[in-house]
Amino acid sequence: MKRVVSRVSSGVRTVLSPAGVRGTAVELAWIAAHLATYPMGVTKERERRAADRFTLTGLPPVRRGLLIGDVEAAGTPILLVHGLVDNRSVFTLLARALRRRGFDRITTMNYHVLTHDVRAAARRLGATVEAICAETGYERIHVIGHSMGGVIARYYVQRMDGDARVHTLVTLGSPHAGTRAAHLLPRGVCRQLTPSSEIVAELAAPAPDCRTRFVAFWSDLDALISPKRAARVDHPDLDARNVFVPRVGHMSLPIDRRVTHQIASTLAQLDHDGASRSAPRHLRAASG
Repeated sequence: MKRVVSRVSSGVRTVLSPAGVRGTAVELAWIAAHLATYPMGVTKERERRAADRFTLTGLPPVRRGLLIGDVEAAGTPILLVHGLVDNRSVFTLLARALRRRGFDRITTMNYHVLTHDVRAAARRLGATVEAICAETGYERIHVIGHSMGGVIARYYVQRMDGDARVHTLVTLGSPHAGTRAAHLLPRGVCRQLTPSSEIVAELAAPAPDCRTRFVAFWSDLDALISPKRAARVDHPDLDARNVFVPRVGHMSLPIDRRVTHQIASTLAQLDHDGASRSAPRHLRAASG
């Protein structure tokens, strides 16, 4: 009982702190803006022509620098996977920010808003990844998943041999260890996101040969993840780095500048095997 009271008190202090109030205000404002853009995320994504890629003409210094320094890093496809009852519109600002930093092969994937099974969504993700690899000629890509999208992507990587195709998986507020909030609607896919679900147990199982590198962002202001540390990837067999971003709401993670900056820095610093060539200082300092 004392532990529960302590957690509640800590959560209240986080929300009522000046930074917590600002973070909550940003969260509410972004939710309102996202609701306005949501209908646009239902439409088919506009295809980007190959002829438009990898030209230095008119590029700002940041994008020019990435193309000159590492064409492969700039060209490696990035697939964005949204969360439950959402669509690609949640990534509007993140995709734009990554393109400004030189990453130009960015694709978003929509799955049905009433998806009832993580495994079925993971199979569809696998088909999408294979199509991207066939189209671009790249053997491995990067995936960024928000909320349940990160769990779907991790299931594909860890349980469906997706590590052969996914170089790096970045997750934003994903309930890797389940979330108690899922008990509020204990049916369908929400049941699979509870801490005691079969999906969570499968993800906790041994994965000694998994080659994918994981980067998981988590926050103390994430109202949908309980406990907050459930958004971390804590697995002895996985090459995972957990990045704590204080005072950022669940829906605000894809638009937070610190998150965007660290994603771009990470994807620009990776070798073929998934290892980091030189971990930036700000990434080391913020990890935990």
